Amino acid sequence: MPPRGEFGKCAYVASACARGLLTSTGDGSCQQTSGGSGEFTGRIASSPRLSLSVRGFAPYIPPRMSRTAQLLAELIALPSVNPAFAGVDGPLTGERRVAEFLAATGAKAGLDVELRKVKPSRPNLLATLPPAGKVQQRILLAPHLDTVNLAGDEQLVPKRRNGRLFGRGACDTKGPVAAMFAALCDVARSKARPQHTEIVFVGLMDEEHAQTGSRALAASGFQADLAIVGEPTLLQVVTAHKGSLWLRVETRGRSAHGATPHLGRNAVHMMARVVDFLQTTYAAQLRRRLHPLLGHATVSVGRIGGGGQPNIVPDRCHIEVDRRTLPGETEAGVCRDLGAQLRAHGLIAKVSSVKAAPCLPLETDPALPLVKTFFASLGQRRPVGVHYFCDAAVLAEAGIPSVVFGPGDIAQAHTADEWISLVELERGRAMLVHFLKSLP
Repeated sequence: MPPRGEFGKCAYVASACARGLLTSTGDGSCQQTSGGSGEFTGRIASSPRLSLSVRGFAPYIPPRMSRTAQLLAELIALPSVNPAFAGVDGPLTGERRVAEFLAATGAKAGLDVELRKVKPSRPNLLATLPPAGKVQQRILLAPHLDTVNLAGDEQLVPKRRNGRLFGRGACDTKGPVAAMFAALCDVARSKARPQHTEIVFVGLMDEEHAQTGSRALAASGFQADLAIVGEPTLLQVVTAHKGSLWLRVETRGRSAHGATPHLGRNAVHMMARVVDFLQTTYAAQLRRRLHPLLGHATVSVGRIGGGGQPNIVPDRCHIEVDRRTLPGETEAGVCRDLGAQLRAHGLIAKVSSVKAAPCLPLETDPALPLVKTFFASLGQRRPVGVHYFCDAAVLAEAGIPSVVFGPGDIAQAHTADEWISLVELERGRAMLVHFLKSLP
């Protein structure tokens, strides 16, 4: 049965419509789809805040929740799982549902909205608040709309408990989306619109996999004077993050019968020595170089494969390695250096990168004028660094000074009970409103 209460009931309807278990009847109510596997039968009466389509739309949220929290709950109930994790044609995948909902909401607030196709059913959303006068600078609010896969269907039903809102994306990053979008709408509705600063909200697709959305935006020649990339940072302005390399290391040997292993050369044995080197000697070398905000680079062997069956000496083995980089390190430089170190230790292996595009580290100068203004507006004195990679580095590489900011704690991201503090969510919105209204 669907959850009890108007909030849970309509959130259930939104996610069920997205799955095809329910369909819109055209009058604001719903009925069960023929052959649907859910237990729900009958109709759910229309509500003044309930609008459904065959894709699923927004749930009704009781008025006791703040406008920002209502927006977040609506976003949680709209699935936007990255297709890399749940199939291209899955009923829960793609960012279009969220992008269309935000576009409709932004248009009502007076924003100029545009859906820019990046991939089929996967657009970037641009919602622009033009200044009252001539444009002299542009601020970009840039969270991503996609999420990782669900731990269970219940993650599409937003739940409030103990001052927290639970659901997939609550923290990463539909919470930052809600805070940024609500802040922009508040400024649009107020009389304190900036005179010469254009503010653009860009809901980016595909951050969780290949950052196709931010890369497409950068390739289009889009420019801004500052990008505030939405991620859970506990409301701290982040000016540096690590880069992310995925490396494939391969060893070769010579196959032989398992009864005569001395006639072969065991690639798995060679790889065992490579893994030991990476996790001990190489990792210790990385710990010697420290960045003031990011600490040291890291290495982690995440996957291994080799051999065909027990009675054949394996002639090939490979591992996949996660290597987090510091500012100044490059993909080519890391691969070249690691290959040289392996050879110096008598380990013959081929090293290559397996990511389709570079995921570089971020290091933005905190002394830049708009960054300093953002710091002062929030009352933050020192810059902060984080270990994870995000869209900020892609935009920075394209010439847009970028920082990372948003409500939520990265420790809750991607978890089965993902949540965000509602107090922090509302505080994040207020901090952004204060900053945006302070701009010329």
